[in-house]
Amino acid sequence: MEFILKGGLVIDPKAGLEKQLDVHIKDGRILALGSDINEKGVEVYDLKNKIVAPGFIDMHVHLREPGGEAHETILTGCQAAAAGGFTAIAAMPNTKPCADNEGVIELIKARAQRAALARVLPIGTISKGQLGQEISEIGSMYKCGIVAISDDGKPVTNSEVMRRALEYTKIFGIPVISHCEDPSLVAEGLMHEGRWSTVLGLKGNPAQAEEIMVARDILLAGLTGGRLHLAHVSTKGSVELLKFAQAQGLAVTAEATPHHLYLTDEEVKNYNTNTKVNPPLRSAEHLEAVRNGLKENLIQCLVTDHAPWSREDKEQEYDKAPNGISGLETAIPICWETLVVSGYLKPAELIAKFTTGPAAVLNLPYGSLEVGSIADITVIDPQLQKQVRVDNFYSKGKNSPVDGRTFQGWPVMTIIDGRVVMQDGRLKGE
Repeated sequence: MEFILKGGLVIDPKAGLEKQLDVHIKDGRILALGSDINEKGVEVYDLKNKIVAPGFIDMHVHLREPGGEAHETILTGCQAAAAGGFTAIAAMPNTKPCADNEGVIELIKARAQRAALARVLPIGTISKGQLGQEISEIGSMYKCGIVAISDDGKPVTNSEVMRRALEYTKIFGIPVISHCEDPSLVAEGLMHEGRWSTVLGLKGNPAQAEEIMVARDILLAGLTGGRLHLAHVSTKGSVELLKFAQAQGLAVTAEATPHHLYLTDEEVKNYNTNTKVNPPLRSAEHLEAVRNGLKENLIQCLVTDHAPWSREDKEQEYDKAPNGISGLETAIPICWETLVVSGYLKPAELIAKFTTGPAAVLNLPYGSLEVGSIADITVIDPQLQKQVRVDNFYSKGKNSPVDGRTFQGWPVMTIIDGRVVMQDGRLKGE
C-alpha cells in the first residue's frame, strides 16, 4: 500500500516537529516527509487544516475477553479503538480466567491478530489469580509478550508481594501498574466522599483511600528501585505525592483518564449508573489538581480505562451496578476540549500524553513519525464538533455518561501499519 497524506500539520513530540508537511507512506512505513513529494500515480488524502500525529496509544483498556464476551470482545474492542483514533491498546489482565499465565496471554494475542485492527499489548497480573498473595510467573509471561504487570481492579494490599513484584520486574525492565486503593477505607463506598455523597445519601469513598496506597507504593519503589506506574490518578494528594516521588528521582510515572478531567462528583446527582467508576468521580478541587498534574508533566500519560458493560448490568440500582465507563470512542475529543481548547496544554503536549508518554512507560517502538518508522498515525480535526451517540459505538459497551454531549477535536483517520482502518469516524470496508 502506498499513499500520501497531504497538507496536514505534522506534530511529532518525539522529534520536536510541528510543521505543515506531506507524509509519504509505503509498505507499512513512513517513506518521506516533505512538501515536494511526487504524487504521480499515488493515492492522495487531502488533510488541510488537520493534525497528523503519531498513532495514539491507550495503555489502559479492558477488553473483557476471555470470559466477559457479553460486555466486549477483543474484536469489538479493537474496532472501538480504531474508531476512536487509537493504533495500539494495552489489555488489562482482569479477564475470566485472568491473564496470569502463558495460555491466556497467547489467546489474547491470537484473537487480536485475527481482528487485524489496533495492536493489542497484553498486560499480565502481578499476583496469581489476582489474589494478592503470590506473584505470577512473570518471566514466562514476559517471554510471551507482556508489556507490564498489574492487578488492576484489585489493589495489592500485601506490601511484601508488591515489593517482590517491583524487584522481580527489574530483570525485564517492565513497569508494575498499581491500582491504588485501600479496601478497608473504601469499604462500601459508591462515590467520592464529600458534599455530594452527603446530599445524595450514598456511602463515600474518601480521597485518602487512594492516597495511602500511592504513598506506600512510592515508598516501595524507593526501596526496590523498581519501575512503578500509578493507574488512573484522581486526587490532589496523589498528584502531590507524585511531585515528591519525582523530586526524589524515583522511577514513578502516572496516568489520568478523560472522565477524571471533565466530570465531577456532582454528575452523580441523577443517580445515572454510567457515572459510577473506580476511582470515583471527584470534586472540582481534585479535578483541577489532576489537570495541573498533566500540565506540569507529573502525569505523563492519558488513558481511557475503557470498561465496557452490557446495558443489563448498568441498568440497575446504583449500589448494584458495576464500575466503569466505555471510553475508547470519546477520549480524544473530551481531552482535546478539556485540555487544549481550555488552554491547559498545547496540541503537541496533549499528543505526547497519548504517544511518547505511554511508549516510554511500556518500552514500545511506536510514537514517532520519523522516516523509516512504522506508519501508525492518528489524524485529528481540531475544529470538528460532533455529538456523542452511544448507539453508534463499535464497542458493545454503551455505558457513557457523556452521551448526547458535543465535543470539539475528533479523530478523522486512523492508520495502522500503513493501512487506513478508519476514516471520518467509520471503519474502512463497511
